[in-house]
Order: sequence, then structure tokens, then C-alpha cells
Amino acid sequence: MFGLSELAIILIVVIAVVGIKKLPELTRSAGKAARILKAEARAAKDEEAGTAPAPRVVRGEVVRPGTGTPPPGARTADAPDHR
Repeated sequence: MFGLSELAIILIVVIAVVGIKKLPELTRSAGKAARILKAEARAAKDEEAGTAPAPRVVRGEVVRPGTGTPPPGARTADAPDHR
């Protein structure tokens, strides 16, 4: 009745029809995974060769509570309520 090649073609068509909605999401995920894998492989290769860039140090500062500036849109305790 049906051979193996016909069943394979029918299976591919069914998967394509059912999975068409998820295809863009799957390709986006595969692209992100490939970029991450490529970056990690490059970093490992650079580390092994000793040519990795030095880590970047960012200095921070300690701010006591209540002395810093409030984030944009935040209301302070002494601000009037305009409703």
C-alpha cells in the first residue's frame, strides 16, 4: 500500500503543517544557541592560547539609604499628591 518513502513524505508534510506556527520561534532559538556556542568556543580558544582580554573592572560606590537620588518617576515622601 504505502512504502517507506511515501510515509516519510506524509510525515514531513504533517510536521510542517502542524509546526508552521512555531517555526519562527524555533529558528530564532536555534540562531541564539548558535551565537552563544560560537562565542563560548571563541572564548575557550582565546583562553587556551592566552590571548583573552583582561577582565574589565568597574568600581562601585557605597551610598547610604536615603542619600541617593530617587529613580525617575519615583515619588518622595515630601512630594505633594496631585490626583
